[in-house]
Amino acid sequence: MNFLEIIDKGGISMYPLLFLSVLSIATILERLWFWSRVVFQEKKIFNQIMEAAERNWDLVGKIAQEHLNHPLGNFVYSPFRLSNPDPDMFHIALESAAEEQVARMRKGDKVLEAIIALSPLLGLFGTVWGLIQALSSIKISDLGTADSSGVTLGIGESLISTATGLLVAIISLSFYRMFQAFWSNQVRILRRTGSRLEVMYRDRWSQLEEETPGIIHNDEYSFVEIKPPNQQ
Repeated sequence: MNFLEIIDKGGISMYPLLFLSVLSIATILERLWFWSRVVFQEKKIFNQIMEAAERNWDLVGKIAQEHLNHPLGNFVYSPFRLSNPDPDMFHIALESAAEEQVARMRKGDKVLEAIIALSPLLGLFGTVWGLIQALSSIKISDLGTADSSGVTLGIGESLISTATGLLVAIISLSFYRMFQAFWSNQVRILRRTGSRLEVMYRDRWSQLEEETPGIIHNDEYSFVEIKPPNQQ
């Protein structure tokens, strides 16, 4: 039995199942391509950023800017888009960037969730519909005779849709769980990176305030005096 025969004998639910299977495959391939780039580069980017933060803070933004296509690089670069943010603004920038990157990493999850939920139901519907069609053609007087042999074949064919629905759901669920594991690990890395950078930035900010009280630091690393109110 070839593919077209399976589709034909599976009943009316095979066509939406075929659409869901194509949609699932497309989503899985897109997510695999995305996560392959994220997972293989995250350790390298993390190490570069942490080494720069410990040795030369000014290089952190440059390194992050070179990896804007990666969630971690985009996340770290977010506060460097601001002009000399204070520690609170630095935290808010990282927090908003984290939400954006989490949403980016969860792209396609809703599609897979819908496929996982709908596929078994469509398969079951196709089986029930096939059973109705098979049993509606049999008469009580035909039971045990050669005329009822087609009913058994019809029942067997009606189970094709259930098997197809379960297969689509199982494959989609397997990759969905794998993507969830990648997502959880990446969230931990973002939190770890953000926390360490915040601590370093607050320490750096405190040192600047101690060394140069009453002044702020501008983009060119020159200093502007802050005068008290009502001072002439």
